[in-house]
Amino acid sequence: MTEIFDLIIIGAGPAGITASVYAARKRMNFIVVTGDIGGQTVWSGDVENYTGYQFITGPELAAKFEEHMRQYGIEARETEFVSDIQKSGGIISVKTNKGAYQTKTLIIASGKKSKELNVPGEKEFKNKGLTYCATCDGPLFSGKNVSVIGGGNSALDAALQLVKIAKHTYIINITPALGGDAVMRAKVEESPSVTIFNNTQVSAVLGDKTVTGIRIKDNKGKEDLVAVEGIFVEIGLVPNSDFARNIVKNEQGEIKVNCHNETNIPGIFAAGDVTDVPEKQIVIAAGEGSKAALSAFKYLARKK
Repeated sequence: MTEIFDLIIIGAGPAGITASVYAARKRMNFIVVTGDIGGQTVWSGDVENYTGYQFITGPELAAKFEEHMRQYGIEARETEFVSDIQKSGGIISVKTNKGAYQTKTLIIASGKKSKELNVPGEKEFKNKGLTYCATCDGPLFSGKNVSVIGGGNSALDAALQLVKIAKHTYIINITPALGGDAVMRAKVEESPSVTIFNNTQVSAVLGDKTVTGIRIKDNKGKEDLVAVEGIFVEIGLVPNSDFARNIVKNEQGEIKVNCHNETNIPGIFAAGDVTDVPEKQIVIAAGEGSKAALSAFKYLARKK
């Protein structure tokens, strides 16, 4: 007979891991289904705004999250990706690339993934000089000229990592000025090894066997070539919510939730960056994960 869990948590970033800790403390029968452990936190550089840590790197914080989860013996089924969820007769079915599960409640904490440029050359030179993770691949470009595409917090974070590694960093920003955190922005703008192109976008990625440069165009139509050996795409994230076909989302594909993390389907909750909760921050995602787990527990307690 197929086991029916009290709860299944999709994702193991800050929201999913925190939800799992709360579920474990409530002695719920549950599992975590996830592609990896840590989520976007793993790809963050220096984290200076997580309560209790004056300074910690993203990978270190992710390791702390995982350590906390492991202390409770929580079962995390990794490299498992959800393709569909359905609810029928009070039971939620979850289909993945490795199997199928049934549960009474569900928390979607699947986070977000990097946006793509969708310009000529991007696909051809992916992992051949073009990457979406400065934390992962930055050290490969030591002493080289690189570019960061974007102007928000993720782009600033990438640039601050790269100024310690690369020879020179070019920031290509489509808006009139850099956005993001004021402290991070000031550090980037003050760096002598950073050149900023505002009101500018990438029109093509250039290369031979690997990346050799980018073609850029400003808002007046003027084109230029920038010679770089590395490109870091940091233009934002899109929610991992394609599998949640019957759940109401906003125009950006974020799952709409109320203050109790409830979706439009009873028994299905969502937390973290995959939702429409404003401000995508590690500490906010963790708090939302705890709320979602408590809401799922209360939902089951009210059921006959």
